[in-house]
Amino acid sequence: MTRHHPDSLSLMEYSAGNLTEPHALCIRLHLEQCPHCRSRVDTLNSLGAVMMEQQPKVTVSDSSFEQLMARIDSAPQDASPVMQAPRLSPLQKLLGEDINELPWKRQLGDVSVLDISEKFPGQGERVVLQKLVAGGKAPAHTHRGDETTIVLQGAFADQKGVFNQWDFVVLNEQDEHRPVAVGCEDCITLSVLSAPVKLTGTFTRMLNPFIR
Repeated sequence: MTRHHPDSLSLMEYSAGNLTEPHALCIRLHLEQCPHCRSRVDTLNSLGAVMMEQQPKVTVSDSSFEQLMARIDSAPQDASPVMQAPRLSPLQKLLGEDINELPWKRQLGDVSVLDISEKFPGQGERVVLQKLVAGGKAPAHTHRGDETTIVLQGAFADQKGVFNQWDFVVLNEQDEHRPVAVGCEDCITLSVLSAPVKLTGTFTRMLNPFIR
């Protein structure tokens, strides 16, 4: 069961379609597994529909509907049977394979990463998958900007609590932590960063000039 959810403002921005594609993906993945947040977004969508109905009506010519139907009727019909493709999650559509089989790159200690920012051209944010081996610890760090994270597999713990699969968390420069993977499987997360992290350990902080 998910215990950490997007805040109300994030859900409102998602409902209104105002989020960047990477942030919307994080919330979409959470919504697929969280009935509570799905219900909140359904309510927001309904409110949005009511507000649209209250907007001034636009006059449309009488012939517009007939012209539209004529175009539909004249479109070529494909007589071949339609095969139902298996339903894929947004993450499967994006990555095309099992997250454990991706070409991970060892970063520091128990942490491996895979930068997938190129799948979101023009977004201006870094989008990364991060894997922390079971029982492993990430280097102590803070953030130079905002970091939105959703847990895709396993769980991690820090000063704020335990974050299980599909939990959602947003951190910023006021948050300093050292996540630890808890449980028997590797913890894999999807993160969207507006700026690089800042290592705070005695020795690891010397690596900050090389972190982008």
